[in-house]
Parts: sequence; structure tokens; C-alpha cells
Amino acid sequence: MIKIFPTDKVKELDQYTIQNEPISSIDLVERASTVFVHEFCRRYSKQTRIIVFAGQGNNGADALAIARLLKDECYKVETYLFNPTEHLSFDCEMNKQRILGLEKVEFTEVIADFVPPVLTDRDVVIDGLFGSGLNRPITGGFAAMVKYINQSDATVVSIDIPSGLFGENNQTNDPDSIIKASLTLTFGFPKLAFFFPENAQYVGEWKVLDIGIHPDIVDNTSTPYMMVEEEDIAEVLQPREKFSHKGTYGHALLIAGSKGKMGAALLAARSCLRSGTGLLTVHIPQRGEVIMQAAFPEAMISFDPHPDYFTTVPEIASYSAVGIGPGLGQHLESAAALERLLQTTEKPVVLDADALNLLASNKDLLNRIPPRSILTPHPKEFDRIAGESNTMYERLKKTQAFATEHKLCVILKGTYTAICTATGNVYFNSCGNPGMATAGSGDVLTGIILGLLAQGAEPETASVAGVFLHGTAGDLAAVYRSEESMIAGDITDMLGKAFKQIK
Repeated sequence: MIKIFPTDKVKELDQYTIQNEPISSIDLVERASTVFVHEFCRRYSKQTRIIVFAGQGNNGADALAIARLLKDECYKVETYLFNPTEHLSFDCEMNKQRILGLEKVEFTEVIADFVPPVLTDRDVVIDGLFGSGLNRPITGGFAAMVKYINQSDATVVSIDIPSGLFGENNQTNDPDSIIKASLTLTFGFPKLAFFFPENAQYVGEWKVLDIGIHPDIVDNTSTPYMMVEEEDIAEVLQPREKFSHKGTYGHALLIAGSKGKMGAALLAARSCLRSGTGLLTVHIPQRGEVIMQAAFPEAMISFDPHPDYFTTVPEIASYSAVGIGPGLGQHLESAAALERLLQTTEKPVVLDADALNLLASNKDLLNRIPPRSILTPHPKEFDRIAGESNTMYERLKKTQAFATEHKLCVILKGTYTAICTATGNVYFNSCGNPGMATAGSGDVLTGIILGLLAQGAEPETASVAGVFLHGTAGDLAAVYRSEESMIAGDITDMLGKAFKQIK
């Protein structure tokens, strides 16, 4: 896991590293800048004109060090240091003196009036005006500079974080005073703000650079936010026992499908078995028999008395996990049957799609969901349950509170799907692609999670691993099919390769 620290903790991590490595703050700046330049040189040719804009603080110190190191690498660099108060941080002042010690340096310190350089589509701007410690919107001349950069055709690379972007909550920020970067090279750890769609236009592509923060302080500093990596999932996918049998790997019950929506039941059923569960029974309306039996002979079938939709809860004692929702429909009888299911089982239940819509219409049912159950809403489904949010940050906070209050896992689906646990932790998924934004993709995810849960995985583990497997299979499908041509079944088809890649 990669930890995601609040910005007020980052300074503590730096200070501990300085005191206990030990290393001076100026040398830590040099180390971070060296790593930045190494990555920059991999991406941009030495024929590129580089314009560095540095602020007065430590982000400006990084920018000045980067400008000097790029000049050492034979780039053509123009550097502008904005110092309207004529007061620089210690590290910024030190790096100013270092850059002035170079021969034939193009360096301008801006204190009052400033005529900015002409920026073209062949130029790269390195943004080092403000760092992650910013807590109020940029105003005045700095805001004018941000707007000038954003209106240009230049490529923008931000140091650590785009200038003007707050590290977490940007609800009170001025969207017109935030740098729109093409690339953000961030130091040490991702910033929480990078995971929210409303900030994508500012952050662009982003990459974390390891600058050698002391491992002791990283290990001993808690944070509820983490980003999942492939190696984390490899640790929880256990090899199968030689003398095992189908009963060893659980028996899942999937309640899904209604007239006109049997495809959702099929997608969830296939992905459930493809994720490794030993047995699967699908509870479907009577008219779905031919579709299910013909398309998916590996599944057993439990029939609802109603021909078209879910009205009756089957006996569930013999099942190791229950999932409900894909293609279920929102009939009154289905709502009543869902209530009976939640009242009569103590097993964790995976709730998705129409099961979530029924919960939104009958909020009294929320308190009847068995503890450790898993909800898999997309943002609008969650809003219908918990109320609308103006930003993804606000929605995430609501999801965290909801998960802890109801003792559930809530999987808030999106580009960086957030798995919010009953203990308040949030795990951001790091794989997947826009090709997965296709009908039925969520049904596939429900089946994967149900399959892992049926095999005995803890709900938190099933949620985190299921989302990662889903994303990995989606990435493999995109390579094979292209993002444009992907359909949900392609994700299921790539689950086997996803398991192989991760294990």
C-alpha cells in the first residue's frame, strides 16, 4: 500500500527525515530536485525551451534547484523567481544564490512589475509557484500569472502539486486560480486531491517520485487513506490446496435478473465463478430459466415463484455468501423480499444496482443491512442513499461516515474506486481504464466480489481484491480489444489472465 498523508503531516515527515537520517533541509531539496530532473529528462528532449516559475517558499526552492540541475543537463532554461515581499524561505534563498553562481544563467527576480515571456506550444513551463501547504486561494499578481500560464499553449509540469490546488478539500478554492498541468511529479506520496475527478483538469497525468523519506516515520504515521498496488493483492490470493474440492471454495447465492434484465444476472454469474468460487446458485424469475441454463450451464438455478421478478427469498442457510441486485428490478414485491432477506440473514450481503435503488427508496432498510456487508454504488447511486454532494471530496467524506456508522464496506465506484471500510479506512484502486465505463461492468464487479466472499475472504479483503482484479482484467481487455470496443463480458474473459498476472 502507498500511504496518502494529509498535507499537514507531510511537513512532519520531512522534519523527521531531516533530524533522523540526518540530512539538511537544503540537501533534501537537492535530492527531491535530482529525482524530478531524472524523470523530466526521460520525457522531454534537450531541444525543449524550459521556463521555470518559482515562488518564495519551499516549492520555489525546489524549482530553483531544478532549474540549475536542468541547466547542468544542457537544457535551455529561463528562470523567474517571484518575490514581491522580498522575503524568501531559507532553502529558496540558498538555491537563489546557487543559481546566480552559474555562468550565463537566464535568471530574473520579479519584485514589482513583470512582463511575462511569450509561451508557445513548443515550450515547457515548470510550475513551482506554490506547494501543497497552500490553504487559501491564490490572488493578485500570482493569480494573474496562473491565468496567463493556463491561457498559453505551453506544456506545464508541476512540482509536487499544481500551484493553487489544495492538497485535500478544494470546495472553497477559486477554480480560475489553479494551474492546469499536463503532468504533476509529486514527491513521496500522492496527494488526496489527485483522486477526485473535479481536480483532473489541474493535475493531468501524475507520478509519485521516491525522495527517500525516512521509513520509520512512514511506518509509524497513521492515515486512513491508502492506494492499493498489485503486490498487496498478490499477498491475499492464496494458492489452491492439492486435495481440495468444489465445496472447499464456497457456495455463492446470487439473486438477480428480471424481465428484460437477465443479461445482468448472466454477467454477474459468470464473473462469480471465474473468480474462483466452487459452486454458484442463481435465484432468478421463472422466465429466465432458458436464458440462464443455455448461456451458463455451470450455474445451478433457484426459481422465484414469480415469472418476471424477485418476490421470494430462498433458503439461504447453506450458502457461504449472498449477492443481490444486478438486473433485479424495483417492484414493490422485490422491495418487500429484500427487506425479508436483510432481516433473516446474518451473513454479509453484497448489494448492487437495483438493490441499492430499493434501499434509496426505503431508507429504513439501511439499519437492517447485516454488519460487514458490501455496497457497490456509483456516485449517483450513493447520492440517492445519502444525499447529494457538490464534490467528490464531500461525497467521499459522507461515504466514510456512512460505512463506519453502518459497519459496512462501501465501494464508491469511479476512476479511482474508493473502498471505504467499517473502520474508517479508504483504499483507492490504482488500475482500470475508461473502456470499463460500459453497461454491465458493475455487474461483473459484483460477481467477482461475491465469488471471493464465498471462498471465505473477509469483506474488506474481498472488496479491495475484487476491485483490483476487476481493474486489472479491464486493463488487459483494453489492450486486447481497445477501450472503445470493450464490453463488460471482455472483463470477465480476462479474469484468468488477471489472476495469473497478479499471482
